[in-house]
Order: sequence, then structure tokens, then C-alpha cells
Amino acid sequence: MLFRTANLSQLDSFDEIIDVRTPAEFAEDHIPGAINCPVLSNEERVIVGTLYQQVSPFEARKVGAALIAKNIAQHLEKTFHAHPKSWKPLIYCWRGGQRSGAMSIILAQVGWAAHKLEGGYKTYRREVLEKLDVLPAAFHYRVICGATGSGKSRLLAALTAVGAQVLDLEGLAQHRGSVLGGLPQQPQPSQKWFENSLVQTLQSFDPAQAVYVEAESNKIGRLNLPAALHQAMHTSACVVLDTAPEARLALLQEDYRHFIEAPDRLITLLQVLHPFHGSKRIEHWNALIHAGEFRALVEELLALHYDPSYLRALDKHYTRLDQAQHLALSDLSGDALIPVARALHEQR
Repeated sequence: MLFRTANLSQLDSFDEIIDVRTPAEFAEDHIPGAINCPVLSNEERVIVGTLYQQVSPFEARKVGAALIAKNIAQHLEKTFHAHPKSWKPLIYCWRGGQRSGAMSIILAQVGWAAHKLEGGYKTYRREVLEKLDVLPAAFHYRVICGATGSGKSRLLAALTAVGAQVLDLEGLAQHRGSVLGGLPQQPQPSQKWFENSLVQTLQSFDPAQAVYVEAESNKIGRLNLPAALHQAMHTSACVVLDTAPEARLALLQEDYRHFIEAPDRLITLLQVLHPFHGSKRIEHWNALIHAGEFRALVEELLALHYDPSYLRALDKHYTRLDQAQHLALSDLSGDALIPVARALHEQR
């Protein structure tokens, strides 16, 4: 029995989507819901690729075929053995070529209705990029603006709790968006996975309802925002949080508490600000860190760096900022923000 082919529009018609690329390729990005059953390991793919380049395609295929057969046999014994005859899998690799073809042929010979994805992951990736060019323009946004520590992310969480549509860019990027915004013990995803997650999130929204999103620069950590999304945000309605200074300081000392436990890490990261503030001020901030004067450090960082740079960026990019709705906040607890979020959401 020969395997059959399928296209991206048929993804929902399969019992399982199987990515046969290497674990490294799968970790970088994959079709949502897919499982990884590699026909070559990371190391084996290097071996075969080296043979292809340095010896000959024929020798590479001989070695590759033996490795692929061995690995598919292990998947049959350990992963697929309990599946009934009615099981219908979709298999893909990078371009829908030899790796997915080998797996599809063997599964089809067993008797399963195996299909190979036409064009493989490469076709899926191209569709993601095409969607990122057009999807952002399908929605109207309400951009939550406010200086560092004003509670933008907490308000988004409250909006989610009351049923509003929220595009949590920092949540998807696993980064708070500033020099000090990396999350402890939590690396950022790949650019491809971030874009993939954006498409999945946008496709879940109702275009008739507002989408709440936090004002961001064109990068969150090391990840780039799609140009179409950034452009749509810049021309959208804004909501500005005017948060009391004490509430801001309390939030920042709570959310960035991990730096109190790792002061050397904080000192290292602050070196990025050297071109803007010079050696004398950086040394002063280092002294505050060594002395445990974190409140004084936060006050100075806000006044001398974060607030001026944030306000300049808002004024430059958000064309409807002068028409923004302003919210005065003094309590950033979840209980206090829920009624604020509900009132916003009810405005529609």
C-alpha cells in the first residue's frame, strides 16, 4: 500500500501529526500538536550530511537508509505498536522529502492510512509568515500604555480574567521587554516558535471584539515583532495607566526580586546602559546594589533611564496617544484591577 499526501488545510482530519525531523529542528519550531519521532538523531543527521558533502550522495544514502530503518523500527516497537488499524497519521519533515517519505511508506505497508504532508514544514512555515503579513490588520486593538512598573501586564491578566481578548506578547516571548526583562530559569523561545504562537493566538480571536495588547518596542528581548502587527498597534487607540509612584516601586521590587538574590547578575546586565549613562553613574548604581539599596536603585533607574526613554518612544510611535483614555491607579493587586478591567471591557 502506498502512502497518500495531504495539504495544510487537512491538518484537523488526522489522529496524530508526526514530525520526523531531528529533536533540534523540532525544538526550534513545529506544527502545533505534533509529536517528534525523529528518523535521524541530531548527531546522525550531521554524519549523513558530512558523507553527502565529503564522499558522495550514494554513500550518504546507504548510511542514512540504515539509520532511518533502525529508528523507524524503534518507533514501531515503542510508540506506534498499540495503535489500531483505523489510526490515521500525518507525517512531515523539512520539505516533504525522503525522511517523511520513508516513515510514510513503512506505516502504510503496516496498514495504517499514513499521509505525507505536501511540502513539509517548509510549506507550513511559509504559510505562517504569509499570515503574519495580513492577520494583524484584521483586528482593532486597544494598546495599554504606561511607564515601567505601572501594571500593564497585571491589567492584561485582569482583562483575560473578565473575558476580554488579550494578546500577551511578553507572555508569548517569555520576557518582560526591557534590559532587565529576562525571566529567571526561563529561556525565550525561538523566533519561529514565537511567530507560530502569534498566528495561533490571533486566529483564535473574534475580529468584532477589541484586542488588548501592551505597548512594546519592535523587540521583546531577542525576539522581533512582525512589522504588520507593530504598525497596527501604532495606529490604534491607547489606554494610559497613570500609576502612583509607590505602587510602581512596590511592583518592581516584587517582580524583580530575583535580582536581589543574584546581585552580580544585575550588575552585569546594567553594563548595557553604560553608553547612555557613563562609568560614574554605572559605578554609583553598582555601589547601591552592593549596599542592598534596591529601592534607591529602582527610583534612579526609573527617573534617569526608563521613564524618559519610554515616554520618548510612545510620543514618537503611537499616533493616537493624545486621544488616550487615562486610568489613575494606586493599587495593582488582582482584586483591585478586576473592576478596572471589567469597566474597560464593557466599553467594547
